[in-house]
Formats: sequence, C-alpha cells, structure tokens
Amino acid sequence: MTGEVAHPTQRLGLRAWWLGQVPYERAMDFQRRLQQDVLARRGHPGYLLLLEHPSVITAGRSADLEDLRASPAQLARLGVGFFASNRGGRLTYHGPGQLVGYPVLDLKAYGCDVHRYMRQLEEVLIRLLRGLGVEARRRAGHTGVWVGERKVASIGVAIRRWVTAHGFALNVAPEMNHFSLIRPCGLPPETIVSLAELLPEVPQLDRLARWVAETFAEVFGLGPTQVLFENRPVEALCVAGAR
Repeated sequence: MTGEVAHPTQRLGLRAWWLGQVPYERAMDFQRRLQQDVLARRGHPGYLLLLEHPSVITAGRSADLEDLRASPAQLARLGVGFFASNRGGRLTYHGPGQLVGYPVLDLKAYGCDVHRYMRQLEEVLIRLLRGLGVEARRRAGHTGVWVGERKVASIGVAIRRWVTAHGFALNVAPEMNHFSLIRPCGLPPETIVSLAELLPEVPQLDRLARWVAETFAEVFGLGPTQVLFENRPVEALCVAGAR
C-alpha cells in the first residue's frame, strides 16, 4: 500500500505548524477551535499541528483504568498529569521528547474512509522512519507503527462530522520509565521503544516536524508547495489568524 490518493486542486494550502511544548488541555482546545473553522468552511485544506506535551497520561474512549499502574499520589510526585480524552484507544503516555501530530482535516475531501485515514497516518510514519534508516511496519490487529516486535508510534483519532482531531505520537527520546506507569494501549510497557534506542543520534523535534509535514504531503497526495510549514508558538496562533 502506498497510502496515496488523488485530491482536487482546491485542497492547496494545508497549514502545518511546529508549536513546541503545549499542555494537553490547551492542545485539545485549539483543535476544537480549528475543527469549527474547518466545519464552517467545507473544502478547507485543514491543519497539521506538530508539538510535544508536558508529561501526561491520557485515557481514550476504550480505556480500562486497570491499565493504570500508578496511584494519583505517584503521578503527582512525578509531575505526570492525567486527562480523559475523546480519542479512540486506551491509556497512553505523552511527554517531552515525543513528537505528537494532530491533523485537523475534512475527511469529506479524503473519501470519508476512517480506516484508510488511519492507514495513511501509519504510512506517514513508516516512510519517515525509513528515511532515518529504521525499518518500521504495521502489525496486524494493532493500530500504530512497529519496529520488529516493539511499538514506536501510537495512533488514536476522533472524528466530528467528518473533521478529524487527535492523531499520532512518535517516541523520539521521551522518558521511557514513564511508560511503566501504565499498560500503554493495553500492552506490556517493555513493548514500547523510542528512536533514541534504535539510532545512534536522533534529530531535534523541530527538524523532525518539518520532515513529517513533507512526508504527510506526499502520502496525502499534496505537492511540496501545497503545505505551508511554520515554526510558531501556539500563543501566536488563533483561528482568525489562521485564515
């Protein structure tokens, strides 16, 4: 599978932003505002938010709290937050050193096929990792991206009236011990791997974010000039300014 599809020319101008470190709740609020913006302008090319979060455990719609292996006091002592999310999936961990991507797209412009969309997100990461010299793959029955028998990236999305939110998290160089606080995606913590364990040196997150935007354009059928990449703090952005 290539993940490539044909798209009409009116989808020019997907905006990709590297936002730096953004608290989880603030990123969720920003996504909701961008969803409203896309819903109000059907056919809008959409947005790709690239960022990292302070340490936080998030619970998706299928979360089983028995997968939480730490008490609230332990989480507080470690400075790890907890947030109930409307994305699909179970418990996962986000933190510094993890590249998170949130596409806010009108899926009506991409075939209204959620399953295909998930596979395209996997394809973006597989191609990115291949370019770094890491042979990544899909694993039957498990959404996400794997290197051998270990998981390097997780995917969980939410769809509102065919407009996407949430997305993927690529483990670049996070604090791996924090995955032991949960059973990530219902898996043993030792299943999770980072690029720092696979490569002698990992790129900075802002550089990786630009490469993700370029690869995203390729997989989603956009030319390199059809994605505007900007390195901007979230404080500098608002929906009105995005227009």
